[in-house]
Amino acid sequence: MTRDRSRSSAEGRLERGDPLGRAMLAQQRGDPGRLVYRDGADAQDGNVAEFYFAPPESWAPETIECLEYLSDAGPVLDVGCGAGTHLLWWADRGVEAAGVDVSPNAVRTARERGLEAVLVGDMFDLPVATDAFGAVQAVGTQIGLGRSLAGIRELLAEFARVTEADGVAVVDSYNPNRLNADFFGYRSDPREGIAHRCFHLEFERETADGERQREVGRTLQFLLCSPVRLREATTGTPWDVRDAVQDDGAARYRAVLEKPG
Repeated sequence: MTRDRSRSSAEGRLERGDPLGRAMLAQQRGDPGRLVYRDGADAQDGNVAEFYFAPPESWAPETIECLEYLSDAGPVLDVGCGAGTHLLWWADRGVEAAGVDVSPNAVRTARERGLEAVLVGDMFDLPVATDAFGAVQAVGTQIGLGRSLAGIRELLAEFARVTEADGVAVVDSYNPNRLNADFFGYRSDPREGIAHRCFHLEFERETADGERQREVGRTLQFLLCSPVRLREATTGTPWDVRDAVQDDGAARYRAVLEKPG
């Protein structure tokens, strides 16, 4: 399912600090440190065990429904697969699935958990062949890393490339119309249904000989968009937003994308 390509600027992005991947790998190896989200003086615990290693029994019913929906359209590509928790769920059910993550240490973690079809790669230039998958999952608000509606459109075009003519995709975001300035990393925007989020990650641990290690990642900038704005971002792509599921009072939503053809 991989495709040949020459070295590109995307590969350079894989060489940055990798605090989230380091935190996942340390958790997997039973030597966890502490992952922290930072935005200026504000800090928030990364909760690696809860977010990336929680058993399916603790997942929300909506998560299981989403995984089952994608299973029916497989094979599935999990973009930003992290430690491979969803890939393990599919593997246990005999669903063909592969993962891509920009973090080399996240990929190493997933492989140590028994997953083989996991690649290091940039989601804007996925290292997989055209039409190789029936479905794409990109959750964790990753589409926001497009940083603009045009950037999200570019990302959706890449998801369209790697999926079949009747492919589906599931993405998620936060609806700015349900957020306020207290939301971690929040940045306002004068446009309706648009906001931004900025923070960086830091991972700290103490080695067996008492040495303190600290790894700092680059600043991450996300575009947050309402379901209406996400529909706008699909313009010019093969995708239509079939549904956007948002619980009452919740800001985060999942959107199901389909190719009308």
